[in-house]
Parts: sequence; structure tokens; C-alpha cells
Amino acid sequence: MEIHLKTPLNREETQKLRIKDSVYLSGTIYTARDSAHKRLVEKGSPVPLEGAVIFHAGPIIRNQDNNYQMVAVGPTTSTRMNPYQAEILDQGVLAVIGKGGMDQKTSDALKRNGAVFMAAVGGCAALYVNSVKKVKNVHWLDLGVPEAIWELEVKKFGPLIVAMDSTGANLYEETRKK
Repeated sequence: MEIHLKTPLNREETQKLRIKDSVYLSGTIYTARDSAHKRLVEKGSPVPLEGAVIFHAGPIIRNQDNNYQMVAVGPTTSTRMNPYQAEILDQGVLAVIGKGGMDQKTSDALKRNGAVFMAAVGGCAALYVNSVKKVKNVHWLDLGVPEAIWELEVKKFGPLIVAMDSTGANLYEETRKK
């Protein structure tokens, strides 16, 4: 079953999602990697985090006279964000997109906040970029292009698979048990 959601998300929506659900997003999502996560925790956010979706990605950007175009955007390994993710979820983020799963501290924060972790398929950066309709803004470009927070307008961004849900279910753990 395909589930289509519009951002910002609300807790009632994300609490209904279960592992293995296939999700498509429309609206605004934000890319953020290691350096951006660290700065979000240390200095606060330049974007509204309530109901937000954070995509662990370092996009490839074309810049022509400060007119940014996304060339490709794919998931990066999410475990690198483990030291910061729980605190960022506690600030209102309701969905995280990445690859490879996250730790127990993040799982506990997903449960506490009614949030989800959704897996994006690695190697599909050219597919995902087709859903990016516009680069709305960039924040913290001083961190470098891959580490900056890119504010993206997306339409039918996906498919994304719910890999960790708000009940504590974890697709990665379930797969290891089989």
C-alpha cells in the first residue's frame, strides 16, 4: 500500500505508519548531515522543526548566479547522525530519511515523539532528484555544499520504506532475526 503525506507532518499521521509501509512525500523537506546535525543541537535551527522531515543526504548542486539546481540527491549512512538524532527528534522532527538504520537511543526518541525513520534506496539519487521541484533555500552554506541544510520542495518524493516506527518496531532487527 502506498501512503502519500504532505509536510509538515502531524503526529497522528506518523503514529499510524508501520514498518514496511511505502511512503511518498510532498511539500518541504530538509537535507542535513553530520555537521548540520551538530550545529542544530549546539546553536538551534534556522528552519521550523515542528513536523519537519530531515533527509540524511549530501546533494550534488549546480550553482548558476546563486540559482541553485539539484543534480542528484541520495541517502547517506544514517548511523553517523546517532549522537544528535534523538535531541533533534525531541525538537519536533517527525520523520527522518536515510539508509542503514539508527541506534536504540534514536528508536526511543521515535517512540517518545511518535516519529518514524524511513529508508531511501542507495544508488537512486537520479530517481529521487526527479521529485525535487525546487531548491527553496540553503542554510549554513559555510559548512560546505554537502553539509549545508538544503530546503527542498518535493512532489511524490519516494518510494520510502518505513524502517523504524513509533511503536519501536525495527525492520533491520526483524530482518536479522529471520
